[in-house]
Amino acid sequence: MTGISRRRRLAAVAVIALSAVAGAACSSSGGGSSDGGGAYVVWDPYPQFADDSEWVALLKRCGTSAGVTVERTGYDTTDLTNKALLAAQQGNSPDVLIVDNPVISTLAEAGALTTTDENKLDVSSMATNLLGAGQREGKTYGVPIGANTLALYYNKDLLTAAGVDPTAITDWAALNAALTTVKARGRKGITFSAIGTEEGSFQFLPWFWGSGAQLTGLDSPQAVAALTLWTDWLKQGHAPNSVINNTQTTSWQEFATGDYAFAENGTWQLANAEKLGFAYGTIAIPASAGGPAPAPTGGEFVSIPVQDKTDRYATSQKLVACLTSADNLLTTDTTLSYVAPVAAVQDRQAATDPKLKVWVEAVRAAKGRTGDNLGTKYPKISEALWTAVQSALSGGTSPQEALKAAQAAAATR
Repeated sequence: MTGISRRRRLAAVAVIALSAVAGAACSSSGGGSSDGGGAYVVWDPYPQFADDSEWVALLKRCGTSAGVTVERTGYDTTDLTNKALLAAQQGNSPDVLIVDNPVISTLAEAGALTTTDENKLDVSSMATNLLGAGQREGKTYGVPIGANTLALYYNKDLLTAAGVDPTAITDWAALNAALTTVKARGRKGITFSAIGTEEGSFQFLPWFWGSGAQLTGLDSPQAVAALTLWTDWLKQGHAPNSVINNTQTTSWQEFATGDYAFAENGTWQLANAEKLGFAYGTIAIPASAGGPAPAPTGGEFVSIPVQDKTDRYATSQKLVACLTSADNLLTTDTTLSYVAPVAAVQDRQAATDPKLKVWVEAVRAAKGRTGDNLGTKYPKISEALWTAVQSALSGGTSPQEALKAAQAAAATR
């Protein structure tokens, strides 16, 4: 791709992605010398980590091993996406960019990222299902640094009192039976997030995929079965009406009251789970016919943006290889509450902390939201999906009607 055509492509994508951003200033990546020494710029979506954190210490160690100084800036996830597109358009990208996995497709389509083949980044040990989120048209545009996903937290005390064995909940029928038993004892069933944003789609996807549905057919019988499961929970009093507006945070707050038997949430709540006033456990979200449902993957990819000075790539490759090495992944993913993207490291995590075993299993069954070569089509599909979920849960339309409208909307956007 020529420089002119790439800039035009970037401009077209940036017009959409930067609609909410005006006058954003970007750091310069030109501080390093052309022979690979000097300063190398890294952007990441972890503004919560200060300069004295283990994450920043790792970045500095990787810089030292590569013979350069790392200049790191942490941005909010949405802000980072906008800045990355604008920087690419201006020819001012960082040397290493760490972004949320669905963003990879957007940046790749814009011509802003190099491929792993171009920079000889070894991804052979990475889990195929996680790597898929960073692939487009047969090319891979980064290396996963870790993943999180969804599972069901449960209140051990409440289930024990109800005589429910959580390990026996391996399909929808068993889960529905457990919810019925809990309700019969005067307790509340399950809480989750169904808000009309990507969070709502994210939480619905395990049930959607667990039914056998595909994102290319939002109105399939399997998809209708998944949405009917949720609407029936509200009708039967197994889930509260508040789920329609719940974020994953407010849903967790409901579970933390001790009133609910189950809550759908992610690995990012593990620290909060240790502070609960009751004993808890986790199980995989069950698929309709049994076994763990594919849940969507969260987590970031480490990528190398396109640079005018191509002689910088060799050092950038060293930085990425260092950040994603097995030993460093173990430290990094522990810090980020992530499951590693490498099977051997996942095994080490589960051996070190048995509570991670369920999460490792969930990540191994997970799917990338932009997988199946959906790429930048996913946000349009997701919006149509969460709109359907909102419509059905509010009682405005039936699940079948809501998903029929969603399929039509996704096809025209």
